[in-house]
Amino acid sequence: FPAGAGGDFRLNLDFFCIIFDMDKIELKTVPKKALFLDRDGVINEDAGYVYRREDFVFKEGIFEALREFAKAGYALVVVTNQSGIGRGYYTLEQFDELCGFMLGEFEKEGVKIEKIYFCPHASEALCGCRKPEPGMLLRAANELNIDLARSIMIGDKDSDMQAGQSAGVGINLKLDDRLKSVADALEFLKKEGKI
Repeated sequence: FPAGAGGDFRLNLDFFCIIFDMDKIELKTVPKKALFLDRDGVINEDAGYVYRREDFVFKEGIFEALREFAKAGYALVVVTNQSGIGRGYYTLEQFDELCGFMLGEFEKEGVKIEKIYFCPHASEALCGCRKPEPGMLLRAANELNIDLARSIMIGDKDSDMQAGQSAGVGINLKLDDRLKSVADALEFLKKEGKI
């Protein structure tokens, strides 16, 4: 190549690399929206201090609903109080084993859970992570680059709603007689034009 042509080519290539790098940085820094899910009573039936695989029963419609939330661009994040650990009802190892089972079943169904956050403390510990405190949600937002205002929290207790509101989660839905499942919550949000 003549000197001028080679110089122009190199300049253009450098310019392309700068633009490409800027695009990569921008993609990494745009916060994503998330669906925060309590576990017991939301993902699975709440039989009280669930820690054994044989007691873990997925709620009806959970797989289909979470696939649809994920398709709509929501990162799926579990935030669960597990005071049974702090109270000595089951061990951290037993909890981890059940989490592995749950994640494996979700994976089989084409559902990716970004991360499970849990609080192992009993209520008397007065920690910052146990719902209704927002600690788990704030930590998730920081670690996973989540835009809380564009996110959704689905739980079955007032403490779930309080945690979501305190963290600044945009939509907080409590399962009750009207909304019995995550699938019901999804249909409600679609009717309201929120998804």
